[in-house]
Amino acid sequence: RNSTSTWSSMEDTSRHTEIWAVGGGKGGTGKSFITSSMGTCLALKGKKTLLLDADLGGANLHNFFGLISPKRSLTDFFEKRALLQELIVHTGIANLELITGSTGSLDSESINYAQKQRLFRHIRALDADTILIDLGGGTHINTLDTFLLADKMVVVTVPEITAIENMYQFVKSVYYRKLKSIFKAYELNTVVQDTWKDRTVHNIRNLKDLIGYLKQGSEQIRDIFIREMSGFVVHIILNEVRSPKDILIGENLKRACVNFLGLQVVYSGYASYDEAVHKSINNKEAFMLFNRLSPVVKEIRQLTEHIETETGFSVPEDLLDGRIL
Repeated sequence: RNSTSTWSSMEDTSRHTEIWAVGGGKGGTGKSFITSSMGTCLALKGKKTLLLDADLGGANLHNFFGLISPKRSLTDFFEKRALLQELIVHTGIANLELITGSTGSLDSESINYAQKQRLFRHIRALDADTILIDLGGGTHINTLDTFLLADKMVVVTVPEITAIENMYQFVKSVYYRKLKSIFKAYELNTVVQDTWKDRTVHNIRNLKDLIGYLKQGSEQIRDIFIREMSGFVVHIILNEVRSPKDILIGENLKRACVNFLGLQVVYSGYASYDEAVHKSINNKEAFMLFNRLSPVVKEIRQLTEHIETETGFSVPEDLLDGRIL
């Protein structure tokens, strides 16, 4: 790579880059492990893949490849105005590169609007087939906007009640943020607020009912939502699954998002709990390369394929009707 490239040369690429963002609202669910593993899967298939650690203040993606903390990180992008492409390091795996986040005092809240927009422009200009963005926890506006930047929006959770609730709240916050931008762009705020005030009269119980009522009452609003929300699809990944009953949680989460929010949601798959994962993380090894016999490797390959192809994981019928719980 030529680190002295000008901005115009950064934009001069015929490659179609697809951006995946991996979030979930809560730390400790294995987002970084899933991101690094999916990135490895794509790279091994020959796709030029770039990982971007956007967990500002708690970056750890480099650890999953046994790399020492790179000398340059997103801190240099924000504080020294370095180009994003200058921060790229090799992971040691063919076709897979990494931009690490900040491990210092920089956090999502300290990034202003102009810095955020500059980051988004630079991300879009990077030369890769697929860019995977590993987001930090929380629902700060900057985190939500980075998630919304993606072509593929992926949420990771584990089968624990607090993590599930956090994931649902994260998806809800992302949806609210998206709707807010639509309402503002098309000057619909007054209509929305007035309708919500009279929600009991209109028998509106939740956000899904509100949007349905607005679309039914105006062909223009219906067309706006069809156009603006056509690509809004959330992919759910369940991590650290320990039983057949856990597998079903992903399907239930999908249904909750569809029924209460009216979203397009895909249950992309799950990764089982395996001590080999934690051993690999502690040893700072690339899990997908050194644990080929683990069932988790096959599961991650499958869920990555599902996200690539926009297809969902098919929950076994006997699990759905409760025969193997």
